[in-house]
Amino acid sequence: MSSYTVTHINPASKTITRPLTFLNPHYSPPNTNPSTTDAALETFHRQLPDYGETPLHSLPSIAAELGFKHVFVKDESTRFGLPSFKILGASWAIHRAVCKHLSMPPSTTLTGLQEALAKGTASEVRIVTCTDGNWGRACARMAKYLRVPVTVYVPGFMIESTQNLMRSEGAEVKVVANGSYDDAIAAVQHDMQRTGALMVMDTSWEGYEEVPGWVTEGYKTTLLETDRQLRLATSGLLPTLVIGSVGVGSWMHAVTTHYSSRSKVATVEPDTAACLKESLHTGRLTSIETGNSIMCGMNCGTPSTIAWPILRDGVWAAVAVTDREAHGCVEELEKEGVNAGPCGAATLAALRRLCARNKIQGREGGVVVLFSTEGGREYDVPV
Repeated sequence: MSSYTVTHINPASKTITRPLTFLNPHYSPPNTNPSTTDAALETFHRQLPDYGETPLHSLPSIAAELGFKHVFVKDESTRFGLPSFKILGASWAIHRAVCKHLSMPPSTTLTGLQEALAKGTASEVRIVTCTDGNWGRACARMAKYLRVPVTVYVPGFMIESTQNLMRSEGAEVKVVANGSYDDAIAAVQHDMQRTGALMVMDTSWEGYEEVPGWVTEGYKTTLLETDRQLRLATSGLLPTLVIGSVGVGSWMHAVTTHYSSRSKVATVEPDTAACLKESLHTGRLTSIETGNSIMCGMNCGTPSTIAWPILRDGVWAAVAVTDREAHGCVEELEKEGVNAGPCGAATLAALRRLCARNKIQGREGGVVVLFSTEGGREYDVPV
């Protein structure tokens, strides 16, 4: 299989056949390194329970097979005791949003915010969001730390076990019957307008950009960790290629901002929900119809507006992969001692596709970092 079909939602429904790998014609990476991250971000994350750096695994057998000097996987399956990196962005964005709501400075400690909420303001704060899975659980965990209620809207295709993980964190879960992720976004907006709840989303649209910007900032912690670990593992080498997964694009917004001036950046999406890749094909933000996928955390039909300019210019290659490819790489990484779910393992599937199509030149001295954004989880094995 070398192609797939995609259907646009607006301005008119049309179905197009696309190749699974695509070199971005708009690629124009910045010449300057990203600005240094505010130390307050890592200081904040160190206050959270179960803080600890996640591992960077070396995959020497895969590197040798594909012709690279090094291939590494940044394993986010144990972040703060949760199976995903999402808590980094969710915790920082919720912290900033609640601080702003209470007219407190962002430098407020976690304990200080908890104490302020305990003095009687907690009843005025309720968080509302939507999710394909890990984002909602991460928001629920941060709300539990702050002892404030949270409502999470989920699309109709979400399996019950994933919903129950959010409920186990104390979240109220509302299912949008027969709805997509985009339908869940609309439900969140309606809730916020009706009740005045604090809307904390990891995607943006015109008029809603501040909170998603904080989400993107929060993800920088794992990128700084990766840089430190990579320097130690390679005696100072920089990555020549990094690959990460795309849902709405907030995560890859952070990755691309951090790396594109010094490394090539590639993205991976399900062939059933490749909205960023389609936007790169058309040269503009493009909404598409999505289908079910075991890569459910990436099942999004519209990229984030604040992420789009960064991704349009900074992404070198975009890859779509099938459920069977993602599952096969889950099993392959498990044999290498890496606990990855389909969204995380998809990055290895993308690397294999790029190599099979001879899209990567000069592999001999190359250093590849794959970001595995989630740990193993329940899903229906594709046939």
